[in-house]
Amino acid sequence: MIPAALNDAAFIIMQLEPSELEDIKALRDTLRHFAVFDAEASPQVRAHAQQAATQLNLILLGAGDEPAALLASASQAIAAAVKAAEEAGRGAVRATLTDLVAIVRDESDVEALAEAMDAGVPPAPTPVPARPTDRAAVAVAPAPAPVTPVPHVPAARDGGTIPDDADLSLLADFIAESRESMTGAEAALLALEANPADSEAVNTVFRAFHTVKGTAAFMGLDRLAEFAHHAESLLSRVRDRELDYTQPVADLSLRSNDVLGEFLDAVEKSVQTHEVITLPSDYAALMHDLLHVDAMLAGVAPAAPAPASPAAAVTRAAVTTAPVGRVVEPSARTVARADSDLSVRVRTDRLDRLIDMVGELVIAQSMIAADPAVTAVGQHDLVKKVSHAGKIMRELQDLSMSMRMVPLKPTFQKLTRLVRDVALKAGKVVEFITDGEETELDRNMVDAIADPLVHMVRNAVDHGVEGPADRERSGKPRAGRVTLSAFQQGGSVIVELRDDGRGLNRDRILAKAIEKGLVSPSQSLTDSEINALIFAAGFSTAEQLTDISGRGVGMDVVRRNIESIRGRIDIQSVLGRGTTFQIRLPLTLAVTDGMLVRVGDERYIVPLTSIALSFRPEREMMSTIPPHGEVVMLRGEVMPVVRLHQLFGIPGAVRDPSAAILMIVGEGEHRVALLVDQLLGQQQVVAKALGDGVGEIPGISGGAILSDGRVGLIIDVARMSALVRSGDPRPRGVPVAA
Repeated sequence: MIPAALNDAAFIIMQLEPSELEDIKALRDTLRHFAVFDAEASPQVRAHAQQAATQLNLILLGAGDEPAALLASASQAIAAAVKAAEEAGRGAVRATLTDLVAIVRDESDVEALAEAMDAGVPPAPTPVPARPTDRAAVAVAPAPAPVTPVPHVPAARDGGTIPDDADLSLLADFIAESRESMTGAEAALLALEANPADSEAVNTVFRAFHTVKGTAAFMGLDRLAEFAHHAESLLSRVRDRELDYTQPVADLSLRSNDVLGEFLDAVEKSVQTHEVITLPSDYAALMHDLLHVDAMLAGVAPAAPAPASPAAAVTRAAVTTAPVGRVVEPSARTVARADSDLSVRVRTDRLDRLIDMVGELVIAQSMIAADPAVTAVGQHDLVKKVSHAGKIMRELQDLSMSMRMVPLKPTFQKLTRLVRDVALKAGKVVEFITDGEETELDRNMVDAIADPLVHMVRNAVDHGVEGPADRERSGKPRAGRVTLSAFQQGGSVIVELRDDGRGLNRDRILAKAIEKGLVSPSQSLTDSEINALIFAAGFSTAEQLTDISGRGVGMDVVRRNIESIRGRIDIQSVLGRGTTFQIRLPLTLAVTDGMLVRVGDERYIVPLTSIALSFRPEREMMSTIPPHGEVVMLRGEVMPVVRLHQLFGIPGAVRDPSAAILMIVGEGEHRVALLVDQLLGQQQVVAKALGDGVGEIPGISGGAILSDGRVGLIIDVARMSALVRSGDPRPRGVPVAA
């Protein structure tokens, strides 16, 4: 019997090119593992496997002969290993037959049977009469008809265990890198569904599954390796044109990718709990489908590949640039070479700790720079040195912050899969376009907006985009379009979600809000304020409930999550033409570029990205307009005035606006004017949470230690604007600033 590892190696090496170093490395590691750990293989078989691994290693080292010649030598060594395994298998069968026939003491049959086995065609078995011996009589009966083996379906927790000698650090790297491979594989599968002829997408998925299989086998995760092998075999048949990439095959492939991801989660949990690996819930059913692909497809009418699938996923960047990138193979090292750059994996808790320490260092440096001993007259050399240290600190801070910036691409790719699944379930045709997925954002910010984007995209497909028949009746293309884009604007990142669907019906929204008691029938609301009503908890205008959406759960969570990271969400909609959601986010929560202002004896920090302008108003610019209260007229625009000393109960503040400063903050209809005593200058501060002891302060997002050692509170412009426009500019129970 030929070992499965050798069969796979013989198949893979025929497909390899000398330039495919990642796959060569994976095959080398597989052969090395086989040569060392496969105790059932003969020494000769393992020696040939080791020889092949050595030839492949020479290719990776760039030593020896030409890579093509080394690859040919490795192929010959694998072929020799396969042949040796075949001979060893025939020898084992031959020895078994010798023992069997010796029992009946008919040595003449031994040679005939052995010759037949050497020829590869075993003779038809014939009945052998029992002969009296000193042993129990044995009869050789005709062999029964071959029976197709029934695959073993393991129990729900029969996923094996982590080997006792497993390297846990290497296992953690394997899990992390395999997840990256699965993310890339999912994107490639969706691209393949839109274009079944995309051979590079097939190869990307095949390499991902093969890499997980090989490394899982090396780590002793046999059940995971077995499943990855069957999933890889399905893609192998697609790659070899044995199967068309139809809808059922696409579903099987995507399910396989999901189960591999769940398997990795189960392995990670097993490492932490030291329990048996729990198999994914869909494991048994999916294994059955993978083992009986042909039977399953036989009951499905084959469909010709269409130019676009029911839920096409198109990435604009992929249209204008190179195809999906190669998946980096997991290795025993944490350092991997990709695109001539070196990268290293760092634990997130260590990275967060580094950024915190750099922040503390920045605070300490600013306190030193503001110390009277440094700023005293005559300390020119000391001031110069402190200034130079400050410059280095700013560069160090920028560098440390950039280490925590990650692209939005993985998040966008997950949403591509979501659009496909929701569109298929809702019976809609949706084209999903992403743009600006390389835009970077703080990792914590990316995690915070993941769930809001899921809710918004699901609603856009389920509620926003009409069905194909409805779109045709309204003169639209059958395929709806949902576009998700991201770009940087100033010190913020803008994430926009647009659809060309039915748009928001403001009359219906207002009627529902009045019915629920959210607004008064006599209340006059702008279009923007009516649109914002969809963020109310439990608000929904859906006529019927589905398992996708329509229960009014989600949009209130969206706004709450976005505002919790000092972001803002706005809506623009045209009935019958579509809706645009725009999310504005700060680049990071750790550092804030702000304007330091004084109100009485207190100091506040207003984020620079929120400031439009500052000015000292004339008396005639100020007035009072019910129900908005005090307002200022600036260039024909009326804006509410927020007196911070009233809002936070600060004594000793300037009360005459003409003797103070007004800061216009916010954007569009959300702009308000903050009344402060004095502008103290621009300052970059390290934002800190107020902590559970202080609790939440309306209009305040956090605090920062200033250069004089005092604490300055950071103004949350979005929430403060919401407070003012809600008609409650001075909430009860608001504590006085620190």
